[in-house]
Amino acid sequence: MSRTSGRRLRLAVIALVTTLVIVGGGVALYVHFRPYLHGTNCEARTSTGVMPLDLDQAANAATIAAVALRKKLPEEAVVIAYATALQESHLRNLESGDRDSVGLFQQRPSQGWGTSAQLKDPVYAANRFFSALVKVKDYTGLPVHDAAQRVQRSADGKAYARHEEDARIMAAAYTGRVPGAVRCWYPPNKRKKQDQSAQALDTLRKTLKRKDTGDGITAANARSGWTIATWMVAHAQPYGIHEVRYAGRRWRSAQGHDGWTKDTDAPTDRVLIN
Repeated sequence: MSRTSGRRLRLAVIALVTTLVIVGGGVALYVHFRPYLHGTNCEARTSTGVMPLDLDQAANAATIAAVALRKKLPEEAVVIAYATALQESHLRNLESGDRDSVGLFQQRPSQGWGTSAQLKDPVYAANRFFSALVKVKDYTGLPVHDAAQRVQRSADGKAYARHEEDARIMAAAYTGRVPGAVRCWYPPNKRKKQDQSAQALDTLRKTLKRKDTGDGITAANARSGWTIATWMVAHAQPYGIHEVRYAGRRWRSAQGHDGWTKDTDAPTDRVLIN
């Protein structure tokens, strides 16, 4: 091999190694920064569409579904509740509103819904809404906006109708009819270092009025299991939950954007978290 050919070969090798280092470094950087690129959000995804939600909205939606589970209500009740809350508060637990209205459903203390403090508790507010809804004759057979209006008595009951499509997507996901349909994600700097899984379990058990013990909550059936699992995902950030496992699937906060992935050891009779 001539001196010139040897020099060209060395330069080619150096160029190749440099390229590999740059590409490898780029991949490493992408893997490192990928969680930050996705930002913070949640979504409910079914075959009929996708409903994007922020973390607070997702947590409130999960609470409404959990209260409905406790009261053994049908999916249609959840659809009506979601359509109402989307119109009244955009699914946010508001401190105030029109006149003395507060909370998710903008219920008014002056109209006998409860005290302002009580109505700012999403569990209490959802329970009061459903207690009023079930008194509406044949509410599951009424148009969504009509059923909502009979509970709320708002100025324009037809406004609830515009949220029906989104409400149905959410209800199918949060009530577990569509398994693993809710995912949440947030970057590492938004993840809490303190693990408060025990507090999360205690909060959900109180919401469901359960007496489970241990590192999870029992699931009587698949739908209730997914409602429980979805609640855990939607509340993972404030409680520092790292992982939720159920029915052969797993959600991890570190890869939240990937949603639910396969986990053959995840039980079908219990939702586990850590």
